Amino acid sequence: MSGVLVIVEHRNGTLGRISLEALAAGQELAKMLGVECSAAVLGDGIEALAEELSGKALGKVLAVEHPLLKDYTADGYVHALEQVVKRTAPAYVLFPHTYQVRDFAPALATRFQQVLLSDVIAVHAGPTFVRQLFQGKLSADYTHSGQGPCFVSVQAGSFKAETVEAGTAAVEAAAVELAAAQIRTTPGEPFRESAQAVDLTAAPVIVSVGRGIREADNLPLVQALADALGAELAASRPICDAGWVPIERQVGSSGQTVAPKLYLAVGISGAIQHLVGMKGSKTVIAINKDENAPIFEVADYGVAADLFEIVPALTKAILAAKA
Repeated sequence: MSGVLVIVEHRNGTLGRISLEALAAGQELAKMLGVECSAAVLGDGIEALAEELSGKALGKVLAVEHPLLKDYTADGYVHALEQVVKRTAPAYVLFPHTYQVRDFAPALATRFQQVLLSDVIAVHAGPTFVRQLFQGKLSADYTHSGQGPCFVSVQAGSFKAETVEAGTAAVEAAAVELAAAQIRTTPGEPFRESAQAVDLTAAPVIVSVGRGIREADNLPLVQALADALGAELAASRPICDAGWVPIERQVGSSGQTVAPKLYLAVGISGAIQHLVGMKGSKTVIAINKDENAPIFEVADYGVAADLFEIVPALTKAILAAKA
């Protein structure tokens, strides 16, 4: 067996950002191993998606098309991908870590007497796959042994979608045999998270506030800084639990996982549950009066000072620079 195969996910004719992140992980792993990275897309009427993927640096794009794959079902995906994996014999099969993947990928891995190594955050030489345990309190290294392909899902925000290399790849039709009797469930409405006023995962700049803000009446101070930067306002869990900031703006293990170009943490101590949600940020700036706060361990730039002095001054300086 050789090569890396990335199974991409799409909805409403669009590749999700996390699928591009999985492609970035696949390209990185393939380079590490000195093999080709290919991609597979499943569905019915997927020509445009396959064409989009053909513009990436891939060995080939497998268009797995069948009328019974028009709507997602775990049975359909497992039966189809079992045929694809057996035919192409990749050493590694990568997925984006989504609700859909969690639904079918363990069953697919079991068909090959393997397990799904889920929620991977990094890949090191070996290859060694890194995933977090106990809400990020512990990182564990995993290596694949034994026969059969290694099935891996990639955590959102762990790899950069922007790093996917462009190129030219041939699109290859991957015919699969499926019968209606093999689909034991009736497709329903795709899972949808609760309505969100903002998708923080797409925000290039985020200003996030923590318990250091003390009370809800002080939030306009941080909102003014976010407005000056053209940033989205986010918060740690205690702030959202208190109802000071809408729950859809929570960052952390029980909120959104973000990877902005700039993450400005204001009054956030840096509990591991919060760090899990923003570790993919390109640049982190922290403002906290406690110089021993854990947030400074991950910050690129830190200001150990009272946020009630620093934030208004910073906002004023930004507005003056814009004038």
